Amino acid sequence: MTLTIRKGGADDVPAILAMLDSAVVWLNARGNTEQWGTEPWSARASSVERVKEIVASGTPWIAELDGRPAGTVTLTPHPTPYVEPVDEPEVYVHLLVTDARCHGRGVGAALLAHAVEETRRQGVSLLRVDCYAGGEGRLVEFYEDQGFTRTQAFTVKDWPGQVLEQRV
Repeated sequence: MTLTIRKGGADDVPAILAMLDSAVVWLNARGNTEQWGTEPWSARASSVERVKEIVASGTPWIAELDGRPAGTVTLTPHPTPYVEPVDEPEVYVHLLVTDARCHGRGVGAALLAHAVEETRRQGVSLLRVDCYAGGEGRLVEFYEDQGFTRTQAFTVKDWPGQVLEQRV
């Protein structure tokens, strides 16, 4: 199988939502209903609008395995609203997700490596991301395995989160 990463756009929102929906099913099948809930992203109007806003405010990238969407990430120059901005230029990782059928194939790691390359290409030295910190911290550990360092923990309602950064 060949993995390629291409620049996306607004036309990719349906594919991004489909990947997010598949991740909800995958997470739920493993007993994780806290990270993204149990309802598909595409069934929640507020989530659909949020995805459209993120894609419009940044650059979406689509990973494809043999021409089929396998994962996605959107890079923006600003964090999510619930994370404090920093006083230097940054690239922020949003909506990193691997389609459920492609888990374990290195798609997420490839997209993060691409994010590092894009950050360098833009002449920026700080790449940040936030993620779900529950579930025994497995997602936080994934980001640490990709070269990120924990910076700040936060909570949105009852959702535990962690901000991580990587100097590039």
